Amino acid sequence: MWMSKTEIKMRERIIKKIEEAGAISKKTAVSVDGAELDLQEQYWLPYLVGTVYNGIKKTDDSRYYRKIVVQ
Repeated sequence: MWMSKTEIKMRERIIKKIEEAGAISKKTAVSVDGAELDLQEQYWLPYLVGTVYNGIKKTDDSRYYRKIVVQ
């Protein structure tokens, strides 16, 4: 799957902030405010959630976490 440089950059920024907030499971998931995402990152978040390549997941109560896949 092809990804633009902008998409890759935003994906990396969002993942970094979510991981820094300690959101690595449903139990430790954080809100947009908890991850301190800026407006641009918030706009990209719905586009990136659930894609195979990034592992960002959304809970039923609109919190986010980084699902780490070990292969």
